[in-house]
Amino acid sequence: MVKSSLENKRILILEDDPLLALDLEDFFTEVGAKVIGPVSSVEQALEAVSSGIDGAVLDLNLRGVYSYPVIEILAKAGTPLVVCSGYAELPDTRTELTDIVLLPKPCDLRVLQARLAEQIAATPQTAF
Repeated sequence: MVKSSLENKRILILEDDPLLALDLEDFFTEVGAKVIGPVSSVEQALEAVSSGIDGAVLDLNLRGVYSYPVIEILAKAGTPLVVCSGYAELPDTRTELTDIVLLPKPCDLRVLQARLAEQIAATPQTAF
């Protein structure tokens, strides 16, 4: 598989479906990303965010708990993120997350990769 602009980028995966989480982890690892997680709860995601990430792929509904706190923190920090959710096509979700990239599940991993890479490329890099 061809390496991508996600190579060596720290990508957080927040997904509560174990099989999908593993698929995402495998896919992003194959394109050269450094996967953080996958994690399956808001608390785990917030802890991972505090350690520093370059981007995130988030499920919206984690067994009845919504990932809005993680989305809000990442958006405020300017961290690129994509929400991949079965709720992505719902009008309420689209209204709530107007400035967030939303992809419906099941999502095409190549499209997911491209959308996240576009955002990371467009984000000003800060020196640490």
